[in-house]
Amino acid sequence: MAEEDSDFLSLSDLESELDSISIPMFFDKNRHICYLEMMLELLPSPYQSQEINRLTLAYFVVCGLDILRSLDRVDKEGVINWVLSLQTHLQDEAELSNGQFYGFHGSRSSQFQPNDYGNAIPNCSHLASTYCALSILKTLGYDLTLMDSMSIIKSMKNLQQHDGSFMPIHSGAETDLRFVYCAAAISSMLENWSGIDKEKAKEYIINCQSYDGGFGLTPSSESHGGATFCAVASLRLMGLIEDDILSKNVSSCFIDVPLLLDWCLQRQAATDGGFQGRLNKATDTCYAFWVGGVLKILGAHKFIDYEGLRKFLFTCQSQYGGFGKTPEQLPDLYHAYYGFCAFSMLEEPGLKSICTELGITNGPVQLL
Repeated sequence: MAEEDSDFLSLSDLESELDSISIPMFFDKNRHICYLEMMLELLPSPYQSQEINRLTLAYFVVCGLDILRSLDRVDKEGVINWVLSLQTHLQDEAELSNGQFYGFHGSRSSQFQPNDYGNAIPNCSHLASTYCALSILKTLGYDLTLMDSMSIIKSMKNLQQHDGSFMPIHSGAETDLRFVYCAAAISSMLENWSGIDKEKAKEYIINCQSYDGGFGLTPSSESHGGATFCAVASLRLMGLIEDDILSKNVSSCFIDVPLLLDWCLQRQAATDGGFQGRLNKATDTCYAFWVGGVLKILGAHKFIDYEGLRKFLFTCQSQYGGFGKTPEQLPDLYHAYYGFCAFSMLEEPGLKSICTELGITNGPVQLL
């Protein structure tokens, strides 16, 4: 009987085998396209609280379909006109001195209409929304020289602080590396760097590098995968570090590249192959792009355990299309998009390659 018993699977072995069957170990492109098409037409009710970020959600959908080579599913003219309608316009040139930012609103609900009494209209245009707007327009092939870009660039100066950081709106908001990155990406896409004091921005970024090599969102804060991407991508877009810097003389660089490389490589978990955003945190789909993207910019992506990362991402791939934050979680647009970006960097067949620094496709960008 002992020999016969050895031919049977234990309960735990059976569960493991069933799990491996239920997880598709391939990139399910068609299902992902269906997921994004559904999100393009009608967002599920859990997104109601994100209505003010509708432009960001559209960015994930439109740019995601572009990575999947399926932009033909998008009403390009309709989307372009909608995005352009969200831009804040100057009434006259003198308004540039009022300290406000004339970029894009995140949604129609943040565009206040004038009332019958002629009261001032609150301007809620936002740096992140402007980044998303320009990314969508660029992805759809819109000629950015046709729009009012000078009011964006000139008023963006109002958002840069004395320490080199940026606020996302003209008053009452935090300042950190996310908005330095948005300003750099906006300048790159508009091919105009007059809205940034690059030396001040550089100093702020340097001050955000932590003792362990990563970057925090603000000086003296904990190293974080997203903040580290914002720092390194900003420096690359501003032309302050070279492409594939590891092949150059890193000792002359003003950031500690060897320590940064060590920090990034330590974020890939040996247990499941995914990337974590911080020390002692769970692995997460989006950090395959945030941290993996840093390694790509540095020219160190060859050190990534590609097979381990692919396996982890497959466990986060949803049967409904898209990706969840972690295995067995329902998909959401944020993690779906950065899952697509990660697979693009992994050179998944059938996907368009991305410009890592900008996080979108659509060809080369202007690097100073």
